[in-house]
Amino acid sequence: MSFKQEFITNFIKDDRWKYLVDGLWVTLIITFGAAIIGVLIGFIVAAIRTSYEKTGKLKVLNAICKFYLTVTRGTPMLVQLLIIYFVILAPLRLNSVVVAVVAFGINSGAYVAEIVRSGIMSIDSGQFEASRSLGMTYGQTMIHIILPQAFKNILPALLNEIIALLKETSIAGYIAIQDLTKGGYIILGRTFSAFMPLIAVALIYLILVLLLTKLTGLIERRLRASDR
Repeated sequence: MSFKQEFITNFIKDDRWKYLVDGLWVTLIITFGAAIIGVLIGFIVAAIRTSYEKTGKLKVLNAICKFYLTVTRGTPMLVQLLIIYFVILAPLRLNSVVVAVVAFGINSGAYVAEIVRSGIMSIDSGQFEASRSLGMTYGQTMIHIILPQAFKNILPALLNEIIALLKETSIAGYIAIQDLTKGGYIILGRTFSAFMPLIAVALIYLILVLLLTKLTGLIERRLRASDR
């Protein structure tokens, strides 16, 4: 079969290209939904852990956060996805995409938390002392002084986490989600031709990663320029 015929069979016939387009949309929804959840969880966990390290308070919450980080970072993402889908959220009978967003968000939150915590800890401790001498509470110091500086420092790392998250969502098909990877696999099952659909999936992921990498580079240059 010629290249043209194989292309028509895999993508044009029966509008099979729609499997990739629909799957791409689902992949983007999961990625950015999970990224939002991950950032929220990450900032909360990082704030709790740094508060404990700086003040010794929130001991119980800090222990819970450490347990969450240990379990999440110490077990495979696929296993976490299956446990959340088949065990934890199974009674709620939620849409598979919603479950995937929650599962990937929880996983990403653990890595975002460490990124944010390292950014907070990189801020000179003298700024904490200066703010306290001005009568500001620890919470006010974090919100108005520390976090804005830390966010600027960790933004490139956060974008890199989103890139990693995008690639991790390729396992979403294990819970019956027709994402980009699953779309390519469906075409493979229809045509019994592995090369074109899988290469197409790989190229789409590559283009998305390159676009996000380009965005990360632009932001890093802007941040460097603003520091001068």
